Amino acid sequence: MKGAKGMMFLFVSVFALNQLKAQVTDTVFVMYQKDSAIVPETEATVLFFQNSERLSDKDIAKTSIITKTRKTIRLSAFLKSGGTEYADQVLADLDNDGKKELVISGFTGGAHCCDDIYIFKNIALNKYQYAARIFAGHTIINTDKGFTYSFAEHLGYFFTCYACWYIDTSDAAPVDLSEVTMKYSKGKLIVAPGDKELRSTINDNLDKLGELVMDIPSDGDGIDQDEGIRKAVAMNLAVFYYSFGKNLVETQKLFNKYYKHKDAKKVWTEFAKALNGIKSTSDF
Repeated sequence: MKGAKGMMFLFVSVFALNQLKAQVTDTVFVMYQKDSAIVPETEATVLFFQNSERLSDKDIAKTSIITKTRKTIRLSAFLKSGGTEYADQVLADLDNDGKKELVISGFTGGAHCCDDIYIFKNIALNKYQYAARIFAGHTIINTDKGFTYSFAEHLGYFFTCYACWYIDTSDAAPVDLSEVTMKYSKGKLIVAPGDKELRSTINDNLDKLGELVMDIPSDGDGIDQDEGIRKAVAMNLAVFYYSFGKNLVETQKLFNKYYKHKDAKKVWTEFAKALNGIKSTSDF
């Protein structure tokens, strides 16, 4: 495939990407089986649940929650519903206001999927109300109780294979952008606002990605995948959207400025659909 000097078509898991990139010096093809259910024991989210106040079976039995649809049910019933295996339930003061939130982590199962994290705020003794949900793969709860959210799950198949990522090892390579960070505050998850440096990085990335030549098969053959370039474009757009006020009009202007390929209308339409998918499954 055509592209910038130093570009490689690399098959790699999101979790191992940074470690592998530091070791790559030439064109490499790596096959890696990603499994969202498997994480190192020292991974930050695992440590968060290990070190927080766990709910006993007795606590679970006497606790009730108010769901997003304002229905009051027993926590035990919630944990058995929805086809998700809920592995951890803990109490933790996420925003340091003296009240502990109920944080529930689950795993939906399936290929490349999916961590499911719920946050319920305390409103009375043994009673919690729905505050937020984060749905994706490998959402990280950091040591400062902030969250790092990756768009890799929702955009994993964006005009390419799930494990395909555009990699450029040249000095002028685009900066990898696929995540946002957020904090829980006053019952909401708030994405860290972008600054001038981030805006400049995104513009520079999209400019470089927009200059690349892609071998895009015709629609008639049923295959419309590239080496991960359009996925990289979508990642940058998603980071921009959430970091700069969730302004879809400005996000589309940015796309139109840098993406000049003939399939622009189709790519934007698919990105908008993916964005709606994120918004329908997560609260931030």
